[in-house]
Amino acid sequence: MAILMPRIVQAKLILRRSLSNGRNNTYMAIPKGHFAVYVGEQEKKRFVVPVSLLCQPEFQELLNQAEEEYGYNHLMGGLTIPCSEDIFIDLASRLHAL
Repeated sequence: MAILMPRIVQAKLILRRSLSNGRNNTYMAIPKGHFAVYVGEQEKKRFVVPVSLLCQPEFQELLNQAEEEYGYNHLMGGLTIPCSEDIFIDLASRLHAL
């Protein structure tokens, strides 16, 4: 059983997400000033985050990793980030993207 820090629990509640592995085809609108990213090692989860993350060097490093691993062809329709969900949530909360 994992122990979650309060800010990660809060981040999970604030970040809007939906399963995007084909089982749930519900359309989720993306608000103006936000974009969708898919995060996870095996089962990808969709997060809607503010575009202000694009200016952050830590997030830019994730984008570089995504480019190296996936290139520019993201089959899920959004940006796919090659890291675990917990790492992404922690980074987003540290960058005040929540």
